[in-house]
Amino acid sequence: MGVIADARRALLRMMAKPRFQSWASGFFLTRPIALWSTRKVFDLTAGFVYAQTVLALVRLGLLEPLLERAIPEDEYAGLAGVDPDRFRRLVDAAVSLDVLIRTPDGIELGRNGAPLAGNQALRALVEHNALFYRDLADPVGLLRGEVETDLSSYWPYARSGDPRAIDAERVREYSELMAKSQPAITAEILDAIDFADGERLLDVGGGTGAFVVGAAERHPGLRPALFDLPGVAEHARLRVAESGYADRVDVHGGDFFADPLPTGFDVVTLVRILHDHDDSDVRALLPNVRAALKPGGRLIVAEPMSGVPGAGSVGPAYFSLYLLAMGKGRPRTPDELGGFLAGAGFEQVRRLRSRAPVLATLLTARAPR
Repeated sequence: MGVIADARRALLRMMAKPRFQSWASGFFLTRPIALWSTRKVFDLTAGFVYAQTVLALVRLGLLEPLLERAIPEDEYAGLAGVDPDRFRRLVDAAVSLDVLIRTPDGIELGRNGAPLAGNQALRALVEHNALFYRDLADPVGLLRGEVETDLSSYWPYARSGDPRAIDAERVREYSELMAKSQPAITAEILDAIDFADGERLLDVGGGTGAFVVGAAERHPGLRPALFDLPGVAEHARLRVAESGYADRVDVHGGDFFADPLPTGFDVVTLVRILHDHDDSDVRALLPNVRAALKPGGRLIVAEPMSGVPGAGSVGPAYFSLYLLAMGKGRPRTPDELGGFLAGAGFEQVRRLRSRAPVLATLLTARAPR
């Protein structure tokens, strides 16, 4: 292994030399690889500009109209309220990113633009990331803990001494963001998990109720309940009532670290919860979750994870720094989470196949009988 490592380091030192890069770009056998590598490296340095291009399109409301028709470029600039010469720069950038394309009929959606135009959750994330970008303006300061981050204020429970004291207005903004992004993950879970009639389900940290309402709609015999901070629970009760499921869905308010969870459930779900918390908190929470389950009951964990094929850099690159800016938590691999589950007394831990691992990977486990 030492010989292989030495050879690899020697190759990397050679690749780092401008003279070698110039030669590789001109030699016909290495030219395609060199050009591909150059583009990849440039993307690492220019990614912020690409993201801001998308943010401009979202903020100007320019993607959704293209779902209906192609729009001539001058008319498109008029929709944006931007000088046509300046606007052309935005369109050029978006075309290069395949967010937009130019056709004889005008401007249309590209392959990367169509999902953004048709997905409210993605557009909300683009807007939300503006906070994250401000926190990353000084990445070294963030790593050293010298930056007072916007994300730590956006998620008030992250640094609160008593999250139960956070009122409904303080949680409104982040609750709305979570509600917009929840339907896709709800569908992922409900498509992968079979729920039986009569089962009682508790969604711990269930936000404003998107998952329990979706579960109630999909499975008329299921009896869902939700547990979240009192301020969040206020919003959840309104959503459940508006959905017409107040007679089937119970909403409980409390702090799942300080208050006991209701008990006697066949299934407990943790949807995008564990990665928001540090290891010590996860170790404290899981035994409480196990106590909420009947003997042999199921736990379902759904969240973005690291080291999962198809998830790319979402866990180790995006969420790792996002959660650092937020003030707590980290992305984990399925094996790491499996170790936490086993340590809390859960059995039969297994990973389910996920259609969209960028959104969430699913783990299931059983409480001992």
